[in-house]
Amino acid sequence: MAETEVSRRGAVAAVGAVAAAGAVLGGGGTAEAATIERRFRADVRGKGVRRPNVLVILGDDLGWADLGCYGSPHIRTPHLDRLARQGVRFTDAYSAAAVCSPTRFGLYTGRYPGRLRGGLEEPIARPDRLFGIPADHPTLGSQLKAAGYDTAMFGKWHCGFLPWFSPVKSGWDTFFGNLSGAVDYYSKITDGGVDLYEGEVRTEDLGYYTDTIADRAAEYVRRDRDRPWLLNLNFTAPHWPWEAPGDRKVSAEITARVKAGDGRALWHDDGGSLDTYRRMVEAMDAAIGRVLRALKETGQENDTLVLFSSDNGGERWSYQWPLTGAKASLNEGGIRVPNILRWPARIRPRQVSDVPVITQDWTATILEIVGVRPAQPLDGVSLAPYLLKGARAPQHDLFWRTKQERALRQGRWKYLRNGDGDGLFDLRADPREQANLARRHPEVLKELSGRWEAINKDLLPYS
Repeated sequence: MAETEVSRRGAVAAVGAVAAAGAVLGGGGTAEAATIERRFRADVRGKGVRRPNVLVILGDDLGWADLGCYGSPHIRTPHLDRLARQGVRFTDAYSAAAVCSPTRFGLYTGRYPGRLRGGLEEPIARPDRLFGIPADHPTLGSQLKAAGYDTAMFGKWHCGFLPWFSPVKSGWDTFFGNLSGAVDYYSKITDGGVDLYEGEVRTEDLGYYTDTIADRAAEYVRRDRDRPWLLNLNFTAPHWPWEAPGDRKVSAEITARVKAGDGRALWHDDGGSLDTYRRMVEAMDAAIGRVLRALKETGQENDTLVLFSSDNGGERWSYQWPLTGAKASLNEGGIRVPNILRWPARIRPRQVSDVPVITQDWTATILEIVGVRPAQPLDGVSLAPYLLKGARAPQHDLFWRTKQERALRQGRWKYLRNGDGDGLFDLRADPREQANLARRHPEVLKELSGRWEAINKDLLPYS
């Protein structure tokens, strides 16, 4: 189905309220929030529109086809499949990077990860005052907080370590989770000891982590409040170590190895199986189901925008067909991710869109939907007009880089440079990136590689 057909058939009646004029946000405060609220209410008077709650859910290393609704032959994900039926499932959605923390930089700032020093780390692996999102840098959390939203994050942060960085320093009122890239699912241990924080205070919890943070999120959703909220629910599932619910013996072994100084213990190179991975993904799906049930039971389902995605492509147990490559690679399997959007009040269900979108686009989209003008220029493009008004889908280039690879997508074309040299692929015909068309279409290769260079020159260089 053509992009314009998807957008127009999937559009609801025009909702000018969503593009309500927002104030430029500086330090944030009640005056700015009140101004935005007044303007929003004035713009939507008589249209029955309210500022939505925003629930952003991230899987960790979840592969493009690891969900039932994306074709997994053996993993059952009824809750996410239902979410997809209730909204829009994107077939050509991408993460901002091929590994964990740069993508989170892209989501929280709406900008290329390479605009900040910490975004050059692939991923952040150790504490350093340069490796994180600075506390004074505008984020999704800080900008919605200044606009009158309650803000919370449960789960994985991975955008810098204390004492310099944390979600609390970057605009989230409430935080319960881990700062690093991976923890044991039961002991919460990482190479630096137990990595679990309530706010900025280290705490302990020996429950299965997927369930623990989902239960926290569900409790947050059920609280009585008179303001809209932003909730980031960041699972570590199905990231290694390969531990499904009940695998306490595996957890005890890994925890002991970490304490004994085994720097590779959490990587769990000698563990895991297809069945363990299946159970991990299915546990995450069930946990998400509990949070979605809390939305429904509290009457907030209709007015809550829910976005589900992954921070990068899958690892060795993922089902990626028909894509090639995996996490850390700029082949499709390393950056194409499942992406679902639901907002019952404004978006018609049972849509499938092949519009290419990337992490930063969702930051721009959320800010426009809630009526907040970005505090600084974004690299993402808002999909709000496309989703809500039937406008033509945004046409923009999607850009990636690592220390070893570079890639850019423009419409159906993808430019990829890796160890095999320059490649040009028609993703509509060849999502497996097997037919290199660089010799057949040198003019397209030149255009896309030149566009990559133009974007790259404005970013920080790798050291």
